[in-house]
Amino acid sequence: MTAEGLRAAEELAERYAEVVASLGPDEWARPSRCTGWTVQDLVAHTGSNFRVLAEPPDPSAPAPQVDTAEQLQDLLVAQRRGWSSADVAAEFRDNVKPALGALAAMQDEPLASGSITLTDLGTYPMHALADAFAFDLWCHLTVDLLAPTGPVERPQPKATDELLGPAVGWMLTGLPQMCPSVSTVLDRPLGIRLTGPGGGEWTLLPGEPALTVVPGLQDPAATATSATVDFVLWGTTRTPWRDSVEVVGEAEYAGRVLDRVDIV
Repeated sequence: MTAEGLRAAEELAERYAEVVASLGPDEWARPSRCTGWTVQDLVAHTGSNFRVLAEPPDPSAPAPQVDTAEQLQDLLVAQRRGWSSADVAAEFRDNVKPALGALAAMQDEPLASGSITLTDLGTYPMHALADAFAFDLWCHLTVDLLAPTGPVERPQPKATDELLGPAVGWMLTGLPQMCPSVSTVLDRPLGIRLTGPGGGEWTLLPGEPALTVVPGLQDPAATATSATVDFVLWGTTRTPWRDSVEVVGEAEYAGRVLDRVDIV
């Protein structure tokens, strides 16, 4: 199970909620690090995701007409563009604890081993959603909202194994399904070494129909090394991987693989 992911999500949600409660009028209107989204849009995105967990949609209701997870998130934000910042903050505040409660319930059977399909992102055991939320909260809070990369000046959560480990775990778990084009060019093992909090070593192994990610370095043709906090950036294409990755071994091959990594 992902008890670590739940604890990380709880801590990050608390820090995020403190920032939301402190935002001034001019801060709500600033552009966030997410292209096309203001700070208010970013908070609406997180609050709407909390609400979906706290109040799951009626399965008999018509499903949104979207093909991808990104389209769905854009739709949820667009539906809230006419809201006041106070309404957006209230949705976040009112749903954060129920959402975390839902994530906690997913750590126990029978829910834990049940599967959930996240649009085009793949199908996962329900207990892994805690890691997914830890990843999403870390990215949006520390990268897209807070300075130096975001527009809001508030203290940053310290990068720790406890906060970053679940986020990295989700990224590596999701990579085979979220980035299917990686499997089309991965014909030899590729090592990933992440340094700092939440770091470790893994190998991407070729496979059918998709690659697998295994712990440790298993005779890789090349190894890509970066800081863990940088992996969150380049692994989600927020920054180019070449700005922060050192490759040892077959650099051209590693480049072909890394060019296709785009984790959502």
